[in-house]
Formats: sequence, structure tokens, C-alpha cells
Amino acid sequence: MSNLGEYQRAGVDYSILDKVKRDAVHRAAATSGLLAGHGAEEVSGSRGSTAYVLKVGGLTLATVTEGLGTKSVIAEDYLALTGESRFADVAVDAVAAIVNDVISVGANPMVVTAYFATGDAAWYSDERKSLELLAGWQKACELSGATWGGGESPALPGMLTGAGIELAGSALARVPDGREPVFGDAVTPGDKIVVLPSSGLHTNGSSLARRIASQLPDGLRTKLPSGRDLGAALLDPSVLYPAFVRALLDSPVQPHFLNPITGHGLLKMMRSSTNVRYVLDTVPEVPEVLEFLAEQAGMSAAESYATLNMGFGYVAVVPADDADKTVEIARAAGYDAIVAGEVVAGDRSVSVPSLGIEYQDEEFKVT
Repeated sequence: MSNLGEYQRAGVDYSILDKVKRDAVHRAAATSGLLAGHGAEEVSGSRGSTAYVLKVGGLTLATVTEGLGTKSVIAEDYLALTGESRFADVAVDAVAAIVNDVISVGANPMVVTAYFATGDAAWYSDERKSLELLAGWQKACELSGATWGGGESPALPGMLTGAGIELAGSALARVPDGREPVFGDAVTPGDKIVVLPSSGLHTNGSSLARRIASQLPDGLRTKLPSGRDLGAALLDPSVLYPAFVRALLDSPVQPHFLNPITGHGLLKMMRSSTNVRYVLDTVPEVPEVLEFLAEQAGMSAAESYATLNMGFGYVAVVPADDADKTVEIARAAGYDAIVAGEVVAGDRSVSVPSLGIEYQDEEFKVT
């Protein structure tokens, strides 16, 4: 297989998607003045960040809408092959896609809403799938400290196939009193980069994974070196990081940048426009399933770390004096964490010297 062209052939071409996102950000910004009619105001810097932030009634609130993508298709296919349902896990994935974004502006999720779209309402006639989906969504909301506020479950024949379900939703979160939103503009040379590992695929790369599986003789039943099915490993649920961010915001630590590592991989380190270099001296262990996908796709290290999370689940950039404390906070909240690198002076870029990786400013543009 050929490197990143394989991802584009799977239907995920970021050169197209990112242009539309940038255009959307600019058009959305043109509507900001309408908030004044509601006694609210936009918080400068939130456009293009992981969540939209506004102030109203003495509160600083954040909101985001996110979707899981095609990981539910893997769950459908794996169920058909093995009889094993993993819909509780993909529900966790969908909630993770939502809450891991909204927490990254330094906000604690309060409400999560659900959007379950099918091609045929008969999808819900399989009670095992539907009840597992609901139980997984509830569990993920509880672990995130957010109430499940309702949602929508349209049947869309002609738009979606009867066998599939699209999972998405939104979140409303609150920046704690006495805190300012986190957009990355405070990042400065000398800051340390703390990394919380991923559990595997998380919520990005499913279309690529499906394409790779379709070209293997045993498909999703392909055995990884550990003996696990490829399909089972792909469906390991994402890590929910709200408990870490909540604990961080309850501490004296002042995070300068927070972000999940999903689409674009390590390029997401450059989500902030701050002109600095992010140098990673240590990388987390690569989950077996991601190593397998990168090998099968024929990706170089630079390509794989810019496409998949490769073990990077969540990143917190904090003042150097707070780095060890941040690791302690993460571990006390039930997460592993390492101090993986440092912010240094220089043009906006990401460097992983041990892997020969160097990403430049022009390779990632959000706005």
C-alpha cells in the first residue's frame, strides 16, 4: 500500500476537508456580533480552537459538536463476523470525541447531547446493540461528569445504509470561576509538554483501518502479533480525559495548552498559532494496532505520526515548574502520564529528533 495516498483513497483527504473548515470558521466569525442581542459576547481566541467559548450572565461557557466517524461500521462488521457486539465501546468513543474537545479550552463538561442517525429505524430492533449503545453512552457521560441532556435519533433512508448508525453529539461546558479559557496563546519557551497515552485507535483513522482490513485475506479477523483480532483491537474504546482536566483545573497549575491528539496526529500540537517549537524527546509506547496499521499502509514515521495518534492520547503544555505536578495529578486521577518534551524558541514547528520527524508551520493550518 502507499502511504498517505491510501488515506485519501479511503475518502479522507485533509487538503479538501481543512479548506472547508477554514472557510467555515471565517463565515461563522462573521456572525459573532449577533451575540450582543442576547447579552452575551464571544471570547476572543476561541475561533478555530477545540470549542467555541462565550460569556453570558457572569458565566464562561464552551460548546462543541463532534462525530465519531466510521468506527461504528467496524463494530457492525465485527459483529457480523464474530457475533461479538462492541456498541457500548463505540458509544464511549463518540462521547470521547465530544468531551475530549470541549475540555481542551479549560472547561468542565456539564451536558452532553446525542445524535444517533440510521438508514432504517429497524437498526434498533436488535436490542443487544441498541441497549449496549445506550448503556455505553450513559457510562461515558457519567465518567465525564456530565448529564446526558437528550438528543435526536433520525432515520434517514437513502442517505445512510440500513446496516449502519452515525454517532455524534454536542457538549456544553463551563470554565471554572477564577479561570480563563485555554487557547494556547500563553505557550512560551521553557514550558514542558506532558503526554497522556492513548488506548489505541481512539476516534481517528477508522476509514483507513477499514480500507487496510479490506485488503487483508482475513480482514478484521487478522491476527496481530499478540494473537488478538485486528477488529477487536480497533474497537478498544477511547480514553475519556475530562477527569484529568477537571483535576488540573482544581489545582494551582495553569495549563497553557490542552489538546487531544486525533486527526492530523502530532500536527495538532500546532493548533495554537503561537510561534514556538515543540520538541518531543520521549514518545509513548505505540499501541500494537497502530503499529500494524502504519506498517500495512507503508507509512514512514513522519506520515504515521501525522495521521494516527501513535500512542499520544492527550497533551498538556504547562510551565516547567508545574510539569511534575501535572504528572502527579494525572496519575492520581487514574491516568498514566510522562513529561515528553519542551517548548523552545523558534519558528512554529514540531520535532521528534529520535524519529527524525520535523513538521513545519505550513503543514497545519486551522484558520
